[in-house]
Amino acid sequence: MIIVMDRRDFLKNGTAASAFLAASSDLLGDARPAAARNQIPRRPLGDTGEQLSILAFSGTALMSIEQQAANDLVAEAFDRGVNFFDVSPSYGNAQERMGPALEPYRKRCFLSSKTDFRDKAGAAADLDATLKVLRTDHLDFYQHHAIQKTSDLERIFGPNGAMEAFVAAKKAGKLRYLGFSAHSVETAIGALDQGPFDAFLFPVNFVLFSKANFGPQVIEHARKKGVARFAIKAMARGKYAAGLAESQRVPKCWYEPCALPEESTLAWRWTLSQSVTAALPPGNPAWFRLAMDLAQGFQPVTEDETRRLLAYAGAADPLFELGNNV
Repeated sequence: MIIVMDRRDFLKNGTAASAFLAASSDLLGDARPAAARNQIPRRPLGDTGEQLSILAFSGTALMSIEQQAANDLVAEAFDRGVNFFDVSPSYGNAQERMGPALEPYRKRCFLSSKTDFRDKAGAAADLDATLKVLRTDHLDFYQHHAIQKTSDLERIFGPNGAMEAFVAAKKAGKLRYLGFSAHSVETAIGALDQGPFDAFLFPVNFVLFSKANFGPQVIEHARKKGVARFAIKAMARGKYAAGLAESQRVPKCWYEPCALPEESTLAWRWTLSQSVTAALPPGNPAWFRLAMDLAQGFQPVTEDETRRLLAYAGAADPLFELGNNV
């Protein structure tokens, strides 16, 4: 199933989202006590009863920094209203930094991690190692990380696949909710059709939606199935120029990020104006802090702002395409 989004649909999507979000006190948190109104608002995680901050703390922000700096950044985010923290063993030493940093707040947070293992034994061992490093006896959300190809699906859902480890761990109380992340429309839809998932991470990005028709069909498919959506790549403009030296690339961004401040601001607000529970910002400090500021005072993107954003998309090279890595 492929849903085509043209320019008029793209604009309408932003406008409709603005009207919907502005009218919803549950999503925007208008009914919060006065003392909490300057904190990052929360949205429901599907029908689970969980209320999560619209900005998820991206564990990449903790890569390659000292423990005290990690402690300070996690404390700042928590104080500003972030209660959703996401990390992965593949993010360098981020889990090692997050474990001690998040420990004082663990009982008041929603903690998420991932595994790259596709087999049952590997995923089970990886989960136990993650729990130990993160200093917790359970995770609130656990994901099959970066499902890219149909062969990944076959391994995950096949005999002795990672899905068996997920289900067993949930029964044992080690996991509360199950999910995945993906960068392929086709494999994301395939995962949604096969797994008992509560939520997933997927690119929800203005360039991908408007220039590559990449994403709206996945969001709609998940909505119909009642699976909650977490957005990634909100501030991505596209691929780095071919041959660009590593020293010229933005640290902790494997893609070219939107320019600061206006393009990044509009891109972040556009993503949060879509049908998602939360978005994960880049781990680079400049973009990460801008995203926290914008989430704290979030306002849905307007139709005029969406038109301005489309102009930025003109020369961008989309990160992904339909049929990507199938």
